[in-house]
Amino acid sequence: MEKMELTILGCGSALPTTRHNPSSQVLNVRDKLYMIDCGEGTQLEMRRAKLNFTRLGHIFISHLHGDHCFGLFGLISTLNLLGRTAELHIHSPYGLEELMQPMLNFFCQQLTYKVLFHPFDASRSAVIFEDRSMKVTTIPLRHRLPCCGFLFEETEGLRHILREMVDFHQVPLYLRQSIRQGADYVTPEGVTIKNEVLTRPGDPARRYAYVSDTLPLPSVARQVKGVDLLYHEATFADEEAARARETFHTTASQAARLAREAQVGHLLIGHYSARYESEEPLLEQAQAHYHATTLAHEGLKIEILPQAIKLLSPDGVE
Repeated sequence: MEKMELTILGCGSALPTTRHNPSSQVLNVRDKLYMIDCGEGTQLEMRRAKLNFTRLGHIFISHLHGDHCFGLFGLISTLNLLGRTAELHIHSPYGLEELMQPMLNFFCQQLTYKVLFHPFDASRSAVIFEDRSMKVTTIPLRHRLPCCGFLFEETEGLRHILREMVDFHQVPLYLRQSIRQGADYVTPEGVTIKNEVLTRPGDPARRYAYVSDTLPLPSVARQVKGVDLLYHEATFADEEAARARETFHTTASQAARLAREAQVGHLLIGHYSARYESEEPLLEQAQAHYHATTLAHEGLKIEILPQAIKLLSPDGVE
């Protein structure tokens, strides 16, 4: 199965602490890196996680609060110092380019690469990126300013050749790619060999959903239904439910109930309030509603599997 790994670079909320960095994570799909949010300290955590800067092509920003985007400028500057030449694409709600361009014009007058901004309307769901490996769809959220999450959906894998069968039927090499894509094989004698005789189904397409700052929304549960892994903010414990409503955030129990309703494979919670010296109470409250829940922490690496996850050590070993 092709690589699909999530690395947590930051899972704290707005107020800085010595325990957690602000929001950021990287999704590795077939050795292409996709960054999701970019709070302060992101590039340092990328170093610690031994992520290859050159493989980063796209950054997805959920909203324009500082704890989700203040790390962008430093990262862009570092990539310039490293001599990057490939384009960097930044996808965000409207307004980010207007905020950043004056600073780029002043501090990065001789960028070695292009920074391309792709604004989108955070109030509606839309496909904002698609390539041969994956597509990304926005998940409208309800926060104090335009905000959305992201649904990452892997492209359906090609069928697997049954070597003994293609050899038996003497399928030419030049036809095997079309066979993997689902074509039947017609022999020189005109006999049709059905594709299911020559192949087995490809690997299931995996899905990952990132839900940033928001009040709990039924529409989110519908959009992320059945994903293999869901990251959902869980800023507060149940005792602070009133504060969560006031600040347009979610409690751990609310995130877990949403995950249960959506029948996700696994729930990962984060974006912890700085008031908690330990996140174990948040985990306990979440697991009371949805047992398949894990706490996010910096350096956590997760291999995403169909309806399951595998926790990896920092060097990628189980």
